[in-house]
Amino acid sequence: MRKISYIVLLFFCIKINSQSTTIDKESNNLTLDGNIEFSEKNLIEAEALYRKSISKDSTNIAASYNLANSFYNKELNQEALNQYRSSIKKAKDKTTLHKSFHNLGNLFMKNKDYQNAVNSFKNALLNNPKDDETRYNYVLAKELLKNQQKNNKKDDKDKKNDKDKKDDKDKKDDKDNKGDNKKDEKKNDKKEDKKNDNNKKDNKDNKNEKNKPKPNKISPEQLKNLLKAMDNEEKKVQKKVNKNKVKGVPVKNKKDW
Repeated sequence: MRKISYIVLLFFCIKINSQSTTIDKESNNLTLDGNIEFSEKNLIEAEALYRKSISKDSTNIAASYNLANSFYNKELNQEALNQYRSSIKKAKDKTTLHKSFHNLGNLFMKNKDYQNAVNSFKNALLNNPKDDETRYNYVLAKELLKNQQKNNKKDDKDKKNDKDKKDDKDKKDDKDNKGDNKKDEKKNDKKEDKKNDNNKKDNKDNKNEKNKPKPNKISPEQLKNLLKAMDNEEKKVQKKVNKNKVKGVPVKNKKDW
């Protein structure tokens, strides 16, 4: 794209015109003094004189317009914009309207408000179609507006693509989270099943343990009596064995044939 040269600025310092016979004389003189200060770039002094002029006669269009110019030169853009609009409301002749709309368009260009800049330059041309600089600014404003709208569409498209990507990512993350949750649920189910099996086994073991016959408990006294009885029996057996030894070899019984 070709590089666009920046806007041509137009500044006009309106002198007292044919309206001077219908406005306050002191207001006219203050405006003339303000114009001198303005031409010498004493903008603060010029502004003060234009304000005094307007206070003397609010219909003084020259003072209103030139006050806007002093604001513009001091880069008080919002004050200049309001003052140009005020001079447009007061203006009766095409020259003042053309110059006010032209410089109003310049302000909108500085603020990159190209739509209002196009409208302002268009109104300026309606009041002076032959002004080449206004026509140049008008064409430039239209080109810049076209580029701005194209860039805005691109930005909107990029934002939409970013939003779609984010939505897709959120959906994927949500799906992954659901999958992870299902895996966790399965793991938990397995753990729970294992836990239940262990509990069942423990319960079974406990039950079997309860059903096992418990060994009889013998008191020390019972154990003593038992040992004594066994000792007595052993003595009886020994006595019997000894008795048999005395008899000798046993005699065989006769058999009947």
